[in-house]
Amino acid sequence: MGALLDSRFTDALLEEVTGWRRDIHRHPELLYEVKRTAGVVAEKLRAFGCDEVVEGIGQTGVVGLVHGKARKSGAVIGLRADMDALPMTELNQFDHKSTIDGCMHGCGHDGHTAILLGAAKVLCETRAFDGTVALIFQPAEEGGAGGEAMVKDGMMERFGIQRVFGLHNRPSLPVGNIALCPGTLLAAADFFDIEIAGRGGHAARPHLAVDPVVVGSQLVTAVQSIASRFVDPLDSVILSICEFHAGETYNVIPETAHLRGTARFLSEATRDAVEGQLGQLCEQTGKAFGANITLNYRRLYPCTVNDPEQAAFAAEVAVSLVGKERVNPNTTPMMGGEDFSFMLQARPGAFLFLGNGDTADLHSPHYDFNDAALPYGCAYWLRLIEMGMPTR
Repeated sequence: MGALLDSRFTDALLEEVTGWRRDIHRHPELLYEVKRTAGVVAEKLRAFGCDEVVEGIGQTGVVGLVHGKARKSGAVIGLRADMDALPMTELNQFDHKSTIDGCMHGCGHDGHTAILLGAAKVLCETRAFDGTVALIFQPAEEGGAGGEAMVKDGMMERFGIQRVFGLHNRPSLPVGNIALCPGTLLAAADFFDIEIAGRGGHAARPHLAVDPVVVGSQLVTAVQSIASRFVDPLDSVILSICEFHAGETYNVIPETAHLRGTARFLSEATRDAVEGQLGQLCEQTGKAFGANITLNYRRLYPCTVNDPEQAAFAAEVAVSLVGKERVNPNTTPMMGGEDFSFMLQARPGAFLFLGNGDTADLHSPHYDFNDAALPYGCAYWLRLIEMGMPTR
């Protein structure tokens, strides 16, 4: 399969990359604690012959530099992969399932890392380009803003990165297909905590208490009115309350309740409006029931916005690799969040979806990266460098 896409990416290398991917899957790590994974990445980059390997960027990020046979153009392109896993229990039963309780690669970052390592090995062997490739291995994509941490650590300036590209696998998109769009591709993603302080009491005398469970239940329903009644129906917005904690037994009205959730948007104006309306709703609901409600709203990731020129280039690369019929250059934006957005704020570039086929969805305990997608990802990075820099 590899040889059909790129003669430099052989079936033997595909077997090797698959082994790396499954090893990373067996040993998932969270957020910035990707010490084993980052160590494996740095070790392999040095073994491949990278000209420079720097660890500890943005706490535990790794950057490897590969210089081409010529550097007259001065071009520096960054390619990014994320390394962290999710705090969830894997329900798969195959040999490479997670060995860490409560932690699994449920989003395919193991595949993204293996793909970039495979491309790195070939780039180090051939160096058939004029310029420098910056191989970016990022921690803490899953809620930790590791992309922002690497940017704030001066990564772009330190390595002279001029353009930056990233990819993410996408279940339901056939293997070998690629999708992206100019402009906004993924939503801004925020988290919020709602603390409800009521007055506890006996379940048989609810009139003497202020029941935070009732107050919280009202909020769960009322929050949905923000999207349906306070935002233009043509604007995309999602508010989901995903945790509700209160009480410890059958016959005691608890003192407090805690709600946690996420909000997603495709525009900053909608983001501002929703945050303000959620605050008002909490305040007014608290007054109506005699409870004290505290909202902690955290802006997490901005929208992932592809530079139009770089998105067109990325689509051109895809068409040259898999054919026009397998590339969607104007896919519909999705409401997932992605902290590659911080890198795209710092430098022009593009983010794209790589088909993962008919697999369980992202963040499912049954999810697994489809190894059949590995050669497409590796070959895509090689083709991007080939087309993005003068060849030698």
